[in-house]
Amino acid sequence: MDELIWDAARDSRAWLDAANGTGQAELTCRILKLTEEVGEAATAWIGLLGQNPRKGVTHTRDDVAAELADVVLTALVAIESLGLDAQSVVSACATKVRSRIG
Repeated sequence: MDELIWDAARDSRAWLDAANGTGQAELTCRILKLTEEVGEAATAWIGLLGQNPRKGVTHTRDDVAAELADVVLTALVAIESLGLDAQSVVSACATKVRSRIG
């Protein structure tokens, strides 16, 4: 991934640390923030499908992709907030996945 992504995750963690501290409650909120972001991605997908007849089609594939990107970055910030290097953690995960798929 582009260095901009890893820098954004580290800088976001530092910004949140400065604004909100680093206690367990803050870490819990950062992890729970993933749930909020996933919900927004689900809302965008439902909007793309026009699943709600009252609202109709309200979102595009680009909207869904943007929400999924928010999920990814939020996860990276949460990993950094655990005191770990997100790039190393994601690389290890990618290696594990590649070993399973051949």
